[in-house]
Amino acid sequence: MRILVTGGTGFVGQAVVRELVSRGHQVWAGSREGREGGAGQAVRLDVTDPSSVLAAVAAADPDAVVHLVGIIAEKGTQTFQAVHVDGTRHVLAAVPRTARYVHMSALGADVDSGSGYSASKGRAEALVRDSGLRFTIFRPSLIFGVGDDFFGRVLRELVSAAPIVPQIGNGAFPFRPVSVQDVAQAFAGAAEADLGLGETYALTGPQEYTFRQLLELELGALGKKKPIVPVPLPLMNLAVPLMNLLPSPPITRDQYAMLKEGNTAPNEPARTVFGLPMLALRDQLPEILGAAKG
Repeated sequence: MRILVTGGTGFVGQAVVRELVSRGHQVWAGSREGREGGAGQAVRLDVTDPSSVLAAVAAADPDAVVHLVGIIAEKGTQTFQAVHVDGTRHVLAAVPRTARYVHMSALGADVDSGSGYSASKGRAEALVRDSGLRFTIFRPSLIFGVGDDFFGRVLRELVSAAPIVPQIGNGAFPFRPVSVQDVAQAFAGAAEADLGLGETYALTGPQEYTFRQLLELELGALGKKKPIVPVPLPLMNLAVPLMNLLPSPPITRDQYAMLKEGNTAPNEPARTVFGLPMLALRDQLPEILGAAKG
């Protein structure tokens, strides 16, 4: 098959491209710079530019399109509306009507969410469902793997920066992280076969953790022993807006809102439908942190 992957040089994109290539498909890895991603054929693709999307689709002439482009924080013209909603609209308009379309959303996607990120993901999903395409939507939880941003950087810095580890509120917010390998296998399976047509699947791992347990797991993998100190939510509610006055805030308002909501769901039926290996965070974390350190 000929498959176009938007965001093909990102953390998840590279894993999806490698998985598709390993299955014998001809893959185009789209990115704003059109740079090589280590697998597949590079093609310039900026989802905020309709002409760029049309040109990339024309070059690939795909049997399937995997749309992965997303941002976790807004910067300049790269807003949630521009990237998640308008970008999805541009891709949907360019996809051949006979092609399969596989869409990256997120757990918590909801047009009524208080998080701008989650609300935009919900609006993008609505566009997909109204597109008339043969689609599958995936909603991953936190994605872990070598090169990930959350476990390899954000959480690592949080537990390493000070003599104590700050915990948001009571730390009971639930998460069910999923490996990038599981995510790549799910997307590849949906792209190459008529699995889950018209369905929306949560992509979550084999074990649920509270936020406090994630902090403890990160500390243990780093070989650190530090006290974890709860920070009351009223204090966090005051501190986060002040942090966002910094050029690179340690946590954005949207990330804070999503952390408080938690991020969990059962791993069925996706695990069975796509035959996912369900790799465990505890087993992968030492390699993730070792690569981040190097």
